[in-house]
Amino acid sequence: MDNGILQKKLLELMKLADDSGIDITSELDKLENKIADSSRADTAWTSVELARHPERPYSLDYINRIFEDFTELHGDRYFGDDPAIIGGLAFLEGKPVTIIAHQKGRTIKERIHRNGGMANPEGYRKALRLAKDAEKFKRPIITFVDTVGAFPGLGAEERGIGEAIAKNLKEFSHLKTPIVCIIIGEGGSGGALGICVGDKVYMLENSIYSVISPEGCASILLRDSSQAKEAAAMLRISSADLLNFNLINGIINEPSGGAHIYPDIVASSIKEILVKDITDLYNRSPDVLVRYRNQKIRTIGHWHEG
Repeated sequence: MDNGILQKKLLELMKLADDSGIDITSELDKLENKIADSSRADTAWTSVELARHPERPYSLDYINRIFEDFTELHGDRYFGDDPAIIGGLAFLEGKPVTIIAHQKGRTIKERIHRNGGMANPEGYRKALRLAKDAEKFKRPIITFVDTVGAFPGLGAEERGIGEAIAKNLKEFSHLKTPIVCIIIGEGGSGGALGICVGDKVYMLENSIYSVISPEGCASILLRDSSQAKEAAAMLRISSADLLNFNLINGIINEPSGGAHIYPDIVASSIKEILVKDITDLYNRSPDVLVRYRNQKIRTIGHWHEG
């Protein structure tokens, strides 16, 4: 039943109880909590669906709209190139920047080629190579995050996927150059964190950011994968939830119906924030950037009741 109808029925029940002199406060509280939970689940699942929408803009869609003269660089200088993570040099309003991003792929052929945006160790090592290069030449780093998670295959484990992500977490936290991260779709677990340590982290309005997928959470904790919708609400994966927890710096609004409706408008909003933040961060001392970045990281997970 629609939540609007439930609210209307609840009001009718409250009036009837009031006219009859019957105290049903506790029962009404339970019903109101159920309605609130249902509404929260609907909202969270809408974000999940829009974050996964097949027409949602991917990293290259935004890169081509925001930057000039993007030149992609390949390889990690250890094993090979990973198409799931793209990176290279570009200009933002005439200023050189380094871009690192997940890329899922639009067509079936491209999705297979890019492994659906699920990176192997060489992808994260390529990202670190580009980040170190940016630090050396004092270029700001901009990352676009959009992945279900790192690839959990045997080869990835053999080549050290866990070590590669852990090293990125450590190294990105100490890079002496500005870093701005934008979560544009799915921000899944360590796969997202591998390129999402920055001075400023933003989420598109209908993107999601979580330690596990709703389906995975439902299977493990609720023992029922069909309860993914309820799990999404439990995980607090929406941009509003993450902002409330101070895990991100801000939300970039999307048109009604999602970013794929008017991608140019969303790209323009992203560019506006990037230009403002890069200009501000670039004028700060590198040591100050690192100090505040680490302070911000250390506050994650602290919880004060009441």
